[in-house]
Amino acid sequence: MIRMLILALALITFGALGTHAQSRDAYTISGIEVDERAPTVGEAQLKAFSTAKLIGAQRLIERLTLPEDRLAASDLIIDQALADQIAAAVDVEEEIAGAGRYRGQLAVIYNPAQVRNALRQVGLPFTDSLAPKAVLFTSASNGMDLAWNLAWEGPPKGSLVPLMISRATGYSAETPWEAMETEVAINGAQRAIFADLRGSAGGYRVDLLSVTPLGPRRIGVTTRAATLQGAIDAVALRLNDDWKQTSIVRDTSRTLIEATVKYTSLPEWVTLRNALAQSPLVSNFQTRAISTDGAVVAFAFAGNGERLTKDLRDRGVVINAEPIGWVMTSAISPGLPIESQ
Repeated sequence: MIRMLILALALITFGALGTHAQSRDAYTISGIEVDERAPTVGEAQLKAFSTAKLIGAQRLIERLTLPEDRLAASDLIIDQALADQIAAAVDVEEEIAGAGRYRGQLAVIYNPAQVRNALRQVGLPFTDSLAPKAVLFTSASNGMDLAWNLAWEGPPKGSLVPLMISRATGYSAETPWEAMETEVAINGAQRAIFADLRGSAGGYRVDLLSVTPLGPRRIGVTTRAATLQGAIDAVALRLNDDWKQTSIVRDTSRTLIEATVKYTSLPEWVTLRNALAQSPLVSNFQTRAISTDGAVVAFAFAGNGERLTKDLRDRGVVINAEPIGWVMTSAISPGLPIESQ
């Protein structure tokens, strides 16, 4: 009983902290450049803050929605009134102030409830869930392997797809999962993404492939970019759009399901549970029974089973129909024997 209680408390705490961090990441727009003038520095700063809120609101809505949906949302008006309504706070990253001029770099944190309400009022589909973390491996069909890898100074800012940049060499889209599994795992990720650079200056394109223990999935090719930094920006945009296509829920119907989750350790159960609870397709997740090697869970999911299977696959979860019903296991270590106590 004590063991089960500790397990439950750990899961509740971990889930709450993860959800809070995810919301803050998705609803923060950083690196907003401002330069405003007014009779006083204080007035210039207020103008700069208002400008940052408006610029950030535009970027945030672009982050959470797809271009075709924004075009169809004729009632959507991104003005200062909306920006002020949905903004929660402004953080100063850099600033220079004096003689009635305020210059700087600001970050704006938006209120998730206000943003969701504003988007729903105009019928604009969106997602604010972060994609499963991935390790990005770079390669270059044009021979620019070193330059392409070094161009990635860090993960793209403002992305819904968390990336860890690998500096390891020798990996390619043909590399077996077993050979890259350790590199992915030590970064706390569930999948790998290969970014293969093609073309030359003025016309770079990047071919993207997602790989999990269950196999590869081609994401597609980015738009052309003139520079390596432009190619990186194009990768972030393509990955974001791919994630939004996968995670935006348009179907209001829900399918109720009860399933068995099999695991070999507490960390594996935590991973499986979080994968299910954090899927944008899953709602009303409940743990109905739990033991040392398995649990019974219930939840509702949007869309069809194929879409759910695809989302869970990218999160490292295998779901199969067995005689006892739906069974979920880890894609990394399914069916391994339980360690002796």
